Amino acid sequence: MKDKSNKHPETLLTHSGRDPQAHFGAVNTPIFRASTILQASMAEYKRPKGPREQRYGRRGTPTTFTLEDVIADVEGGAGCVIASSGLNAIALALLSQTKAGDHVLMADCVYGPARNFANKILARFGVTTTFFDPAIGADIDGMFQDNTTVVYMEAPGSQTFEMCDVPAIAAVARKRGAISMTDNTWGTPLFFSPFAHGCDISIHAATKYIVGHSDAMLGAVTYNEATEESVRDMAGTLGVFAGPDDVYLGTRGMRTLAVRLRQHQESALAMADWLWNRPEVDRVLYPPHPKDAGHALWKRDFTGGCGLMGFVLKEATDTGLAAMLDGLELYGMGASWGGFESLILPADPGANRTATTWNAPGPLIRIHIGLEHIDDLIADMDAGFTRLARASN
Repeated sequence: MKDKSNKHPETLLTHSGRDPQAHFGAVNTPIFRASTILQASMAEYKRPKGPREQRYGRRGTPTTFTLEDVIADVEGGAGCVIASSGLNAIALALLSQTKAGDHVLMADCVYGPARNFANKILARFGVTTTFFDPAIGADIDGMFQDNTTVVYMEAPGSQTFEMCDVPAIAAVARKRGAISMTDNTWGTPLFFSPFAHGCDISIHAATKYIVGHSDAMLGAVTYNEATEESVRDMAGTLGVFAGPDDVYLGTRGMRTLAVRLRQHQESALAMADWLWNRPEVDRVLYPPHPKDAGHALWKRDFTGGCGLMGFVLKEATDTGLAAMLDGLELYGMGASWGGFESLILPADPGANRTATTWNAPGPLIRIHIGLEHIDDLIADMDAGFTRLARASN
């Protein structure tokens, strides 16, 4: 595909990164498994290689480059590095933009392992982190220090789904000479472009919707031109790499991302409507729903939503909650999300907050709405509420 500038995201998902004539007419880039890459001569071996010129398998193969191209094209970045997991991608992004003596501003609602990495690993190397209220917007200007080099966001927030005003925060970061980055796993490359909203780096746990089938671990860091050299240099220094079989599954997942996400969103909105009308529910946490506190920001900045959401119960004992969750037939209980199946977990966001306080009358439940029929998912959840009521009496 020669001209990508006027193509819709769905078309880019289908065609980006493909070169059938380079692979005997195969529609999909084959799986290249390689460590040693043979060179034709001593002169060729000694010649400095660019990012896409193969010298060693860890630097990537056509399998890797295909997924990098699809993600970068759809998201609007200058390029992309594929990592072995979402946490690996988080580490790469942060380490590529910090050094001893620097200061990082990080949203208080971020993914727990990102907070842990900042507090344990960055701190060990002399980088300090201050957490901020995700609702701060442009007022984040008052939190900058002379040595602030990175502002790290996640929108919506992990577990609690608060919306950051990404453009406002990114604009302040740029004015202050800092790099802004955001975890875009929930929004995916399809529904939110951090680059179009002022960010320098986008991070993905590609394990989720990009792979889409709960059978491979991947991460991705998409960058703009200003951060390309620092991200790629750090990736090479750290040996950031993902196996070709997992990368192939990531590319295959990207090809169907649009149709899968449409169904996830449709079912999630129906579930949110139903949950808002349950007497046991205090509130539903899903920005695409009009009743959500962050709906206006979501509507302004995003073009769609995924299947991950939460709801807060008015009250529930541990016994009642266990009765509700343990008897569910269609919702699995396990970490991660973004696959074809529905999942459910109790969450405790208060344990990971320092700049804000999590206030709720009862437990927070995180659910991923999969591709099952929504009537069956609602019926299963309805039976769960019945068990909750019986166990609470």
